[in-house]
Amino acid sequence: MGQYYKIVILGEKPASADAVDDEQSTEIIRLALKPYDYTQGAKIMEHSYIGNQFVALAEYLLSPLGMFYKSRLVWAGDYADGEPATGQNLYHAAPEPQLLFSACKDFNASEYRYIVNHTKREFVDKQQFLEQQLARDLDDFKDRLSVHPLPLLVSEGNGCGGGDYWGPGEDDCGRWSRDVISLERSKPAPEKGFVEFIPKFESN
Repeated sequence: MGQYYKIVILGEKPASADAVDDEQSTEIIRLALKPYDYTQGAKIMEHSYIGNQFVALAEYLLSPLGMFYKSRLVWAGDYADGEPATGQNLYHAAPEPQLLFSACKDFNASEYRYIVNHTKREFVDKQQFLEQQLARDLDDFKDRLSVHPLPLLVSEGNGCGGGDYWGPGEDDCGRWSRDVISLERSKPAPEKGFVEFIPKFESN
């Protein structure tokens, strides 16, 4: 059956020093957003494309203009594994949204071309990623939407249901899940330890 997803923004990572058992620590959910509230399909490959308004909303919230700049992010699937402390996965643990956010009218996602992972000190250049897709599939690329790397990189549960991503780079799905993410205009400085990561995801 099809797997549905929510955007989940988490609080700071539970400190093992303060927990009796780190595996039993509980995540704090700061925000959950459902694709349906933004007239988008809830399966990950129904909305994970560059230019999609639901993904652009996440980009806005994680940009310096948004209220969740540099936050821990998950695209939580309803078939994902449960949390050790509760048995519930993040999709089911997340409360129903009480407030709907809308993207700032002045926000242009294309200007924030760098998706930055502050936990792993990595970044994705969306423009470079797009050009890579185009170079591999020039003949019929114009007839396809370009897959957006952010939802796949932070996904939990991909591969467990219909509508999930299957294809090149699928092993990198979830690679950035629960890491601190931001959207930036400027390329992160290599002298600060950041290295570029180019996912191999392709539109299908």
